[in-house]
Parts: sequence; C-alpha cells; structure tokens
Amino acid sequence: MVDPGRASSPVRTDVVAFSRRCAGRTVLAVLSEGACDFMKKFLRSCAVLAASVLLVTTATPAGAIVGGAPDNGEHPYVGQLLFYVPDAIDPRFDDPGAWFNCTGTLIDADTVVTAGHCTFAVGVEGEVPDNPLFGGTDVWFSVSEAPDYSVLPASSTFVPDRNEQRYETWSALLDASDEWSEAESTFTHPEYVDAAFLLHDLGVVELSEPIELDEYGSLPTPDYLDQYAGKAKQRALFESVGYGLEDSGPKFSLGGDTRRKADRRLISFRGAYGLRDIAVMFSHAQGGSTTGGTCFGDSGGPTFDITSPAIAEQNIIVAVTSFGLNYNCNASGSYRIDQPEDLVFLADPAGAYN
Repeated sequence: MVDPGRASSPVRTDVVAFSRRCAGRTVLAVLSEGACDFMKKFLRSCAVLAASVLLVTTATPAGAIVGGAPDNGEHPYVGQLLFYVPDAIDPRFDDPGAWFNCTGTLIDADTVVTAGHCTFAVGVEGEVPDNPLFGGTDVWFSVSEAPDYSVLPASSTFVPDRNEQRYETWSALLDASDEWSEAESTFTHPEYVDAAFLLHDLGVVELSEPIELDEYGSLPTPDYLDQYAGKAKQRALFESVGYGLEDSGPKFSLGGDTRRKADRRLISFRGAYGLRDIAVMFSHAQGGSTTGGTCFGDSGGPTFDITSPAIAEQNIIVAVTSFGLNYNCNASGSYRIDQPEDLVFLADPAGAYN
C-alpha cells in the first residue's frame, strides 16, 4: 500500500509505490516527493514476500496483480489491509514503527482471512504486542476497489523525528473514516515462525464492526486441492485477487492499491522448498485461459477455484498469496488453506490460544 494518493489508485494522485527485495510486509510510507518502496526484512530463504510497501508522492494511476484486469465489483468481499508494526524500521525515521499493506478476504461480516506475515507483530494501540502471534489492533480494512488514502497526511511531513505523531495522526483519521474498518484483534497461525513464514503463512483479522454484504468468500473442505492432482490439474482454473503492484523490477514498479484479478492454472503442489502440502504455485503467464499472476501487495489475497461456473459461484478460497521468488513478479507461491489443521484454526482463531 502507499501513503495517501498512491500510484495504484485512480482516485489517488499523490503516491508512488515500488518494492525492494525483502521478505516482509509492504511498508506504507507517504512521501510528498520522490518515494521509494521497501519491505520489512529479508527472508533467510531469499524468497520475497508478495506484500508491498506504499509511499505517497505524485504519480499516475496504478493497478494491482501482474497483468490481469480490474475487478469491477466481482469480488466485493476482498479488501485491502493497512497495518502498523511498532518495531519495524522505516529508514526515514529516527525511531521504529512502519506501515504496511496486504490483501484479505471477508468470510463473514467481521472475519478477514489473510496471510500470517500480514498479522504477525501488529501493534496494540501503537505499542509492541505482548505476543506477536495474536492480539494486534493496529489494522484497518477497506473493501473499496481503490481505497482513499487522501485522508492521511504525507509521511514527509513527519520525517525524521515525529514517527510517533504520524501513528497518532493516521490511526485517529482511520478510526474516524467511514471507508476503513478497525480491527478488534488479529490472530496468526499458532505454528507461524517469522523466519520461516511460508510454512504456516495464515492469519485472521477480526473486525470491531461488521461489514454487511450480500456474499462472502468461503472456506474449502479438507484437502480440497488434492482433487486436482495428476491430470485433473490440466482442467482446473483459478482466479487470484489483490491490491498489489501490476509489474515490478529491480529499479521500477507499476500499479498498486486497486483491486484486480487474474485467471491462473495450478502449476505445482510443491511450491515451498519442494515440499508438498504447504504452498502451491500458480501460473503467471498471460495467454489462452490465463491472464496474469501476483506481485508485491497481493500478500494474503485469495485464490478462488473457478473451474466451472457452479464452483465459481461458491467463492471457494483455496490459497492465500504468500511469497514471490524474484523482483520481477513472474514466480510466486500461495499458501494452501485447505489443510485440516489450518481449517481448525480458521474455525476458531481465538481458541487456538486458549
């Protein structure tokens, strides 16, 4: 996500977003001029998380998802997360504290499913949580196709020694906004370890107030994706949705902060270190039945099964976007959420910490 006026949203005109190779969440930084994206930290595995950092500066409208197409209201229950991590570093400030963006899916009026690296170590009223795995409150969620960041003053107005005031200002404005919904609490998979995030990359945000919609995303049955093993994989079709960058490279980025979608094929069940039953890999190519892939900022966003019209109508989430493998957003992994232990966690996130 980007500071107010990010390049990804047609309604924003004061933002630029681009990411660097880091294994953390997307950092949100509003700049009035010349901005640069950065992610929270490097992963020992050298995998790059699909989350993205946003900065506010003058920029042109931008999109999300590599290739793909505007969502145009198809997935109103998919939204963008904006969250604050008190001990993360924003290099423009003397003291710690950084803002990030991810994507998430409402599975009911007040429950958002996202990636674990998007809920880990989230702040509690601006303070470091007692336990980084749960209890965070510094998360805001918007289901707008192009969330409005114009309510937030640019980060440059707080640099370099007013980071705490930035948090106080932004959090108060977000709380007062009709567009952004505040979190009641966050829950990260109890086996999540940040240094090896892709092994249990699943999180939940419980909202303080419900968002009433006509439909929501739905959870899969246990081992749902296994039906597409072998030759059955060739007929399966999936759709990823997110607010991330539309393109990225070592020295450039394009898009972000607008909800987009891309149709994809299932490529491999061994998307994490060659291990099965953790992450899967979907196509990134554009052509034929596929229209694109995921990029920085899509982290936590859903991939739905759309193999047939009847299946597509069920809004079944089979995986959440987890990590990328390079700067260029042409290879990524998605954490499958159909594993029995993950479904137990999703059924009662708070119960996992009793």
